[in-house]
Amino acid sequence: MSLPVSEGYVDYRGGRTWYRVCGDLASAAVPLLALHGGPGSTHHYFGPLEQLGSERPVVLYDQIGCGSSDRPQDIEWSVAVFREEVNAVRSQLGLERIHLLGTSWGGMLALEHVLSGAEGVVSLILSSTLASIEQWAAEQVLLRNALPPTVVEVLDRHERAGTYDDPEYEQAMEAYFDRHFYRGSKPRPELERMNAEKARDVYRAMQGPNEWTVTGALRGWDVRDRLVEIDVPTVVIRGRHDMCTNSIAATLVRGIRNAREIVLEESSHTPVLEETDRYLESIGAFMRDCE
Repeated sequence: MSLPVSEGYVDYRGGRTWYRVCGDLASAAVPLLALHGGPGSTHHYFGPLEQLGSERPVVLYDQIGCGSSDRPQDIEWSVAVFREEVNAVRSQLGLERIHLLGTSWGGMLALEHVLSGAEGVVSLILSSTLASIEQWAAEQVLLRNALPPTVVEVLDRHERAGTYDDPEYEQAMEAYFDRHFYRGSKPRPELERMNAEKARDVYRAMQGPNEWTVTGALRGWDVRDRLVEIDVPTVVIRGRHDMCTNSIAATLVRGIRNAREIVLEESSHTPVLEETDRYLESIGAFMRDCE
């Protein structure tokens, strides 16, 4: 039996945020709302989540500025822009009660949503994410410097020169991504689509030129002291080889009351693609437990 799938747009800041629902929002099941990473990436790598649609509706969307959503040129990018967009999506789609999943930057956004006092969040799935951009950047420096010396030399040279768009630099960055972002077989259609439709300008404005050089609006972002405020059932899920390192994950697990941790041994930053079955089984069981 094929599941109903609907797509459309939510009105936001005079533009349109594209969404996709797999399953029936009119059903009694609590939907899963998934927030993608980036900033400026797309929903595409969440494709496997739609396999959960037979149990509950799965709601995906492309954040404003990327993918199939509008790309305003007159916006000052900030955390508040995306935090308010989550509210708009929930309000216009009638998502009164949700399971909330955020991966990487989307996990930061999920934390922002819960800490803003949002109601109706039945559970929180923090996937390969963080509570402090300073801690994140420091850990990425360690991962970067553990790459082969020939790669590090190229990164050093171009970072000193500020030539982040040089093809040689981008090729050297692939060694970091191959080790810590996605370790599966290639080409992977979900990642090909994401790379084709992501918004580098949004990433640069929010983050900076790379994961360890934070020059954008996220500079100084830190909710470590506020994790104690979260009283939603929470799971931290990540890959063993993740950009979300042991210490980054430990900050979340220690900081949030009764948070549990799941580590997928064969994965890095995209376990939903790298160990799909175990990822879906783990978060599916967690959501059922929380109900």
